[in-house]
Amino acid sequence: MLTGKQKGFLRSEAHHLKPIFQVGKTGVNDNMVEQISEALEKRELLKVSILQNCMEDKDTVAEQLSEGTKSDIVQIIGSNIVLYKESKENKKLQLPS
Repeated sequence: MLTGKQKGFLRSEAHHLKPIFQVGKTGVNDNMVEQISEALEKRELLKVSILQNCMEDKDTVAEQLSEGTKSDIVQIIGSNIVLYKESKENKKLQLPS
């Protein structure tokens, strides 16, 4: 679980990122979860965009992605979700304690 200070740090790091995944009308599926997991291992922090034609609520999508990838939800802003998961191999971000 992330502290408020850590979330603030991650939000500032994620500010300039562009969403690299999009959730469409089919919602979240296993293939998407697998790809996001791999991307999180490489990058640690990423944005996922929810398209307007997505049938599910953005909070539901965020929960599904978080549980599926075992990552933390840093922020849900507009139609974007920011996810963080500490990398085992490619540690880049040093979180404040």
